[in-house]
Amino acid sequence: MDAEFAPGGYQAAAPEWGRRARSFALALARSALDTLYPPTCLACCAATEAHGALCPRCWRAMRFIERPFCDRLGIPFEQDLGEGLLSPQAIADPPVFARARAVARFEDGPARKLVHRLKYSDRAEIARPMARWMARAGADILAEADCLAPVPLHPLRLWRRRFNQAALLAREIARATGKPCDAGALRRVKATASQVGLSRAQRAENVQGAFRAADGAALKGRAIVLVDDVLTSGATANAASRALLRAGAARVDVLVFARVVTGG
Repeated sequence: MDAEFAPGGYQAAAPEWGRRARSFALALARSALDTLYPPTCLACCAATEAHGALCPRCWRAMRFIERPFCDRLGIPFEQDLGEGLLSPQAIADPPVFARARAVARFEDGPARKLVHRLKYSDRAEIARPMARWMARAGADILAEADCLAPVPLHPLRLWRRRFNQAALLAREIARATGKPCDAGALRRVKATASQVGLSRAQRAENVQGAFRAADGAALKGRAIVLVDDVLTSGATANAASRALLRAGAARVDVLVFARVVTGG
C-alpha cells in the first residue's frame, strides 16, 4: 500500500501540500509585485534582479570600509599594520565614544545617494537594507551591546521632517540583530543650526549641550550603541555620547551607515 494511503498517510501528506500551496502563493504574489513595481537600484533606480539591492554599477562604486581600519574611529588604513592600531586622528583628538563603525565612505557615490534618499526624499523603505549592511559592519560592537539608541532630532526639526532617519535605522538594526532599541533614551534639548558648512570647531560648539538623557532611561552600567546615518567630524556623536555617559552608561560605541574620510 502506498504510504500516503496507509492509515494516517493522508493526514501526514496534507501539511506538506499546505506548505507547497503557501510557497506557490508567495511566489505568485512576488511575481505580481515585480510586474507592478519592478525592482530598481536603491541608489540610482536602474533595473535590478531583486528588490532592496544595488545594481552592479553602484555596487562596484560603493566604497565599503573593511579592515584594516582604526579601532577607535573606523577610518580605513591603506596597509594592515596589526590589530588595535589607532589612527593619528584618534591619538591626537580621542573621541568621547569608545569605537565607531561604518558601512562605507560618504564621498560622492552610492553611499551619499542612499543617505540623501532616506533623509530628504522620504524613502523610508531604504532603511531596512541599509540597516542590514550596518549590522554586518558593526558586528563586533553589536555583539557587546546591551541596547541601541538613535541620535534624536529636536522636536521642531522632527515635525518638519516627519521622521527621524536615525531612529528608522536603529529599529531595523534591532529587528535584524535582536538587540533592544530605546528610541527615547536620548533627547535633543537644543535646536541647533545645520552642521553643513561649519568648521570642526564650529560643529563642536554648535552641538554643545544639545543632548540630555531622558528621565528614567535605563542606561546605568549598560553598553550603548549610538546609531546615526553619517559621521562627519564626530561632533554630534561626541555630544550625544557625553550625555549618555553622564547618565551612567558604561560605554558608548557609534554605528553609522557612512562616514567622511579625509585624505583620499
